[in-house]
Amino acid sequence: MRLISLLIMVLLLSAGLSVHAQGLSQTIRGRILDRESQQPLIGATVVVLGSSPLLVGTADVNGDFKIGQVPVGRHTLKISFMGYEEQVIPELLLGSGKELVLNIGLGESFTNLKEVTVTGEREKGTARNDMATVSARSISVEESKRYAASLSDPARTAQTLAGVSGTSGGDLNNEIVVRGNSPRGLLWRIEGVEAPNPNHFSDAGASGGAVSVLSTNVLANSDFFTAAFPAEYGNALSGVFDVRLRAGNNEKREYAFQAGVLGVEFAVEGPFNARSRASYLVNYRYSSLALLNNLGLDVTGNGGVPKYQDLSFKVNVPVGRHNLVLWGIGGLSSNSSRADRDSSQWKRYYDRFDDVSSSDVATGGLTYTHVLNERAYLETALTASGDRHGYKAYVVGEGYNRELDDDQQFVNTALRGSLLYNYKLNAHHTLRVGAIVSRLGFDARSGFRSDDYGGQFVQFLQRTGSTTTTQAYGQWKYRATEQLTFTSGVHLLRFGLNGNTALEPRLGARWAFSPKQSVSAGVGLHSRLEVPFVYFTQLPQAGGGYTEPNRNLGLARALHYVLSYDNQLRQDLRLRVEPYYQYLYHVAISPDRASTFAALNYSGGAPTEALVARGRGQNYGLDVTLEKFFTGQYYFQLTGSLYDSRYQAADGRWRNTRYNGNYVANALGGREFKVGRQQNNLVSLNLRLLWAGGNRYTPVDLEASRQAGYAVLLEDRAWAEQGPSYFRLDLRASYRKNAPRASHIISLDLQNATNNQNIYGRFYDRYSQQLETNYQTSLVPFLNYRVEF
Repeated sequence: MRLISLLIMVLLLSAGLSVHAQGLSQTIRGRILDRESQQPLIGATVVVLGSSPLLVGTADVNGDFKIGQVPVGRHTLKISFMGYEEQVIPELLLGSGKELVLNIGLGESFTNLKEVTVTGEREKGTARNDMATVSARSISVEESKRYAASLSDPARTAQTLAGVSGTSGGDLNNEIVVRGNSPRGLLWRIEGVEAPNPNHFSDAGASGGAVSVLSTNVLANSDFFTAAFPAEYGNALSGVFDVRLRAGNNEKREYAFQAGVLGVEFAVEGPFNARSRASYLVNYRYSSLALLNNLGLDVTGNGGVPKYQDLSFKVNVPVGRHNLVLWGIGGLSSNSSRADRDSSQWKRYYDRFDDVSSSDVATGGLTYTHVLNERAYLETALTASGDRHGYKAYVVGEGYNRELDDDQQFVNTALRGSLLYNYKLNAHHTLRVGAIVSRLGFDARSGFRSDDYGGQFVQFLQRTGSTTTTQAYGQWKYRATEQLTFTSGVHLLRFGLNGNTALEPRLGARWAFSPKQSVSAGVGLHSRLEVPFVYFTQLPQAGGGYTEPNRNLGLARALHYVLSYDNQLRQDLRLRVEPYYQYLYHVAISPDRASTFAALNYSGGAPTEALVARGRGQNYGLDVTLEKFFTGQYYFQLTGSLYDSRYQAADGRWRNTRYNGNYVANALGGREFKVGRQQNNLVSLNLRLLWAGGNRYTPVDLEASRQAGYAVLLEDRAWAEQGPSYFRLDLRASYRKNAPRASHIISLDLQNATNNQNIYGRFYDRYSQQLETNYQTSLVPFLNYRVEF
């Protein structure tokens, strides 16, 4: 409460100092390029629609434009260049504290006559990657900040999209389940290169975590793919999250500071000097709870505090036709808890444990882009990354003696080199080819007390090693007419450890059969490696020693089919319908016909099973989105998904997967109000309603469990049980105060505002010998104060 009171006092003080501010203005600037060749469009114009007098900017020899003295508030821009399709960008938010810097790409028109201007507004949410024709969407930084309980996290923003869910792993685990697939099938890319999961408190091999390492202070708009990805994306089975970092302001030094429940954060950006176009951007964050703990305040009551910190940076150095980028992100996180030393308070088996978990991640690289001529550019990158996940637990006995129960640590490293060549032949044809070579290293240790081995502590894994992957791809985009576009390509993935190779053809098409309607289709074959330590799982032999049964495990494969229908009902209202079917094969399963294990049901960690690539799966469903863009000071988005996700293990029966929720629906929206004497300030109210099928679980044989002393599952009914429907209401309220030299924003997010008791799952507790229920997160408030200057 002291921290909340302090934040409110700071906001009121800052608002009081600027109450007489009038005529506030700021600068809009950026760069205009050919969308496919990345050539600057010299002379392109940018108009601030509705301004009086009319505010106009013109691109220089580098494609840069600048419009000064633009009143703060929301503005719509129109970008034009002869021989190119016009683009309209609606309702951009301009604050007094920071310049608005944009990177804009225009598509070349087929009508290249000086007397003719061809207009074709680029659809809101269109992916940055021009090779995408279907099941792709751009997620903007402003959406991540605006949506209720998204908490400036692009991953939580993605969970509002049709076909995407994040409830199966718990409200705070931030898993991304795409169309019923395991979250392990998601590929993260940062700055165009594969990267480890960028989340704090994540599990080994998982795609989510409680808090994102990525900060909106350093993010640009990012692409999210849910099916039939373009050929440049490999090692992805369910989806792709292609994250981009923005370049810092290269003309003016700017700062941002914020403090709230999630952390204390500071960012700085600016030019290296007045003559250079080079810039830097740095952001650092430290956990608020850890900060209070360091000051001697026990905020949790048991001495265990989630601690985390992260750092992100980008250095951008453009020189003529060359551009050099040095970038990196990194995060450290840990959490611990202690058993109650009073045994009379042990109500459940897990009340008896001391444990500590940690999760660290870092990735960064050097990217060099060379514009070869007016039609081609070359991009090369060298990156290094690593992640470490550790967990250690001790069971506390009656005499408070501790016995090691679980000891795991997984360290993965990667060195990657990539090359991309893009050639735009003309307005009809664009070619893109590339290659990626990766050296993967690992240091893994996994041991725990196993009921399958009489309750003894078994070391299932203790290996260090390395291997390689090689990827190559080629893509061709053919614009037959302004209404009809085809994309095709092929991706090759080879795993050096066992020589398994996958050749993956891709094909997409989009036909705009009327000015407001279009249909798209995509088909693609995709594959995914397991995390390296899975291939080195060790199983004890009866006569002593270990075997490594998974070294030759094949690549999991998925064949995606998807159709899409888009109807621009009006300029700011769009309907999208997407039916899809996915067939999965070569899925890792147990060869034991009595086992129902399949990797499709795994979200993280290391399986302790012998595996063979003989399983199958299928996902099919229908996604519907009705989206009203942010115009007229309000927006809304309604999404609904009906789907079925099933798998086949060694027993040959088709079963529900763990992630088969069957349905998920979202309703989100918001309204913005101009306030203050000069209408310079903004109040924003936003909500999100989420309704989804309950989590699936395998029922427990209670009597058999009591006799055995541990949970005995009814394997023949694997994932057959489903909890009650999941319901959550999230609310967000924010106030932006624009002062002459700074913008102050205070916001309050309420996750699960109705405090609904959503069931996560049921389990057998060996201490109480009863079936217990785990619930997902109750009401959680997130208060935050931010200042930009």
